[in-house]
Amino acid sequence: MTDTRAEIIRAKGITKRFGALVAVDNVDYLLRENEVAGIIGSNGAGKTTFFNLLTGFFPPDQGTIRYKDEDITFMKPQQRVARGLMRTFQLTATFDNLSVIDNLVLAFFRAYRKSSMLQLLLNTCKGQRNDPKIVESLETFDLQDIRDRIVKHLSLGEKRRLEIAMAVLTEPKVLLLDEPLAGLSESEIKSVLGVLRQRIGRQTILIVEHKISHVEDFLERLTVMHEGRIIADGGYEETLRDPEVRRSYWQIDTSGEQDRTVVA
Repeated sequence: MTDTRAEIIRAKGITKRFGALVAVDNVDYLLRENEVAGIIGSNGAGKTTFFNLLTGFFPPDQGTIRYKDEDITFMKPQQRVARGLMRTFQLTATFDNLSVIDNLVLAFFRAYRKSSMLQLLLNTCKGQRNDPKIVESLETFDLQDIRDRIVKHLSLGEKRRLEIAMAVLTEPKVLLLDEPLAGLSESEIKSVLGVLRQRIGRQTILIVEHKISHVEDFLERLTVMHEGRIIADGGYEETLRDPEVRRSYWQIDTSGEQDRTVVA
């Protein structure tokens, strides 16, 4: 069935070289509004470089990137953030010596009041802690019980939830997550995925993740990269069964399967 949702990101012919290495090689990629998509690939496949191209941390050597049909190919990261395209750490660098709730207040003010960081740090946060959006964020991301805890004392999973909460609080149109489950325990993974599931249908989410089994029922679409190129793209199961994915990503010898197919 054809997906009729509006395009939100379209990359066309994107290439990025580092000397003789072609990290991303003539990649076309389409992301639709409120889609939940994932990119996987072995180390060196080019997925993180491609992520950096989408978010403006690298300029491409060739190709174009459009966001809502606007050319953003050479826009700076902060310009993309202003348009609603956010990688978690772009606005979510936490202040480790402040409390959880004060980090949320600062994220809220940076997004909605456009204050400078100096003004934010000089102003007291106490008067804003009961803002409805901040209270809702504490509840949504299960941060109520640690709201007054200093961030440097949080577990990795708690801090990851806070970082995502700070990003979501700014209401980006597209949320880009680079390995959000890395280093987390099983219980922390379930907690973070539970939070992200609440965003399904409300935001476009693109996630790069190694632990693909954890996002099996989370993703609508899966893309596999290998040696800088996209080798498969589609539904989760069909993509993982793709012969090229089995050969390149899983390192499974598919020659016998191909022989049987020819004989058949």
